[in-house]
Order: sequence, then structure tokens, then C-alpha cells
Amino acid sequence: MQTTPAITTAPIAGTYWQWRGHSVYYVRSGDRHPERPPLLLIHGFGASTDHWRKNISGLSKDFEVWAIDLLGFGRSAKPELQYSGDLWRDQLHDFITNIIGRPAVLAGNSLGGYAALCVAAQRPESAAGLILINSAGPFSEPQPAPEAPPLQKAISTVAKTLFQQDWASFLLFQYVRQRSTIRKTLEKVYLDQSAVTDQLVEEIYLPSCDPGAPKVFASVFRTPQGEKIDVLLSQLTCPLLMLWGEGDPWMNSTERSAKFRKHYPQLTEHFIKAGHCPHDEVPEQINELIRAWIIDQ
Repeated sequence: MQTTPAITTAPIAGTYWQWRGHSVYYVRSGDRHPERPPLLLIHGFGASTDHWRKNISGLSKDFEVWAIDLLGFGRSAKPELQYSGDLWRDQLHDFITNIIGRPAVLAGNSLGGYAALCVAAQRPESAAGLILINSAGPFSEPQPAPEAPPLQKAISTVAKTLFQQDWASFLLFQYVRQRSTIRKTLEKVYLDQSAVTDQLVEEIYLPSCDPGAPKVFASVFRTPQGEKIDVLLSQLTCPLLMLWGEGDPWMNSTERSAKFRKHYPQLTEHFIKAGHCPHDEVPEQINELIRAWIIDQ
């Protein structure tokens, strides 16, 4: 197991932007480079701009780097809305248009990857390129999934119905937001345990204390799935870099890689010895792969 010392880069102070009447937090670092597009970093579910601190510090030497808290996460407002890829697509597109001021390379991890793909596919004027890091999101199934056993199907139906109840989703939220639960979850999805620091746990815990956080969490069980990845890839026209933490327990990176290549064969990809969040676990490797790919475009 890799045991390199964890980087403890402090988060960079950011500022707020008002979008549709809600406060959205973002960070900017580095100088504008006329010959290179800016880079916009988009976090995954439950994370924030803090999760990119090692990448912001490493990449801002060569790029104008931006990071944003999606509405509902981090230091951004947490209104009671239907959270979806469409909502975050519009937030990111408007941010690029009104704040960054020119097309950006969007880099997203997990849920942030899906949001970035929605922008690049459906708002192409905002995307100079797309980087997906263990990206989430559904593919169209070519055939119906095998029928589940009756008992399993019944339990699944009950669970889905149960967690659509405010009280049930609230209780589940109170459990998963505990620092001890956050740490255990991170230790499962990071190969390098030394990267799971008190600082990282606290960065994920603090936004969960905001009043609107339970409603955002509950929306996961209520919002219909967004556009399928294969449909989005059929609309995509910009360069695509895929970075895979091959030790991710939440997704089979080899199988998902094959699906992405099937629908967008011109992509570039690399597999990294890391878990679900390689940008935070092995930032030096990810920063160098991003740097080289953007400069080569």
C-alpha cells in the first residue's frame, strides 16, 4: 500500500457569485494565459472546492484555475430545489459565460464529472475541453436488467419508498454525516489511507451542518435520473480526457472505460493506482496528466 506523506495544502480563499438569487462560492488562482484556456474544477457529491486544494496549488502555476461549489454543496447555498444535471449544467454554463468570460476546460470528479459532461455536450460554447475523473452517471441499458428475486425486489421497493419520506432521509443523513462515518467511507474509497486526513474529513463534514443540507441529501432519492451518458457523448464535440482511479470500489473502471470508448472512441485515457478520488489521493500524477494534455491540445 502506498504510504507517501499527505499534502496539507490550505484551501485558497474564494468569493461569492449570485446566481438565480442564490449565493455560489468559487475560487480563482493563477494568471490568465491568452494561449491556454482556463480550467474549471468541479467536485463530486458531498465535496467542495476544498477537495481540489492540491490541484489548484499545483496547476495554477501554468493555468488560470477556477473551482466552484455546485449549488447544494460546500459553501454555496442549499435551497430546496430539484437537484439535477440540468440545474448544475445551467449553473456552470452561466458561471463560465458571466464570470470566467471564455470557454474553459471542465474537469469533474464523480458527480462533478457528470455535470461537466452535461455542459460540454449540451452547452458546447462553454467547453474548450472535458476531463472526467471517475465520472458518475447512467448509461442506457441495451437490454432490461435481469429480474430480481421477489424478496429482493420487494425490499428495494420498500427502501426506495421509505427514503422518499422526509423523516427517513433525515435520519439517514444524520448517520452518514457523522465524522466517523465520513472517515470510514473515505478509507474505503482511497487506496492510500494516509490521504484520509482530519482536514479532509472536516472539509466534508462542515457543509453538512448547513440548514439546507438534509434537503439536498434527500433530493438524491427523489430526482429522476438525468440524460444518459451515451446520449451526451453522441452530442459531444470537444476533446475528452478520461482519468480512472482503477481501485475505485464504487465503479468498475475497466467496464465503464469500455462503455465510454464505445461511444466516444477518440478520447484519451489513463488508469492510475488510486481509488474514487485520484485527484486528491495522487495529485501530482493527476496534475501532470492534466497539464500535459491541455498543453498538447
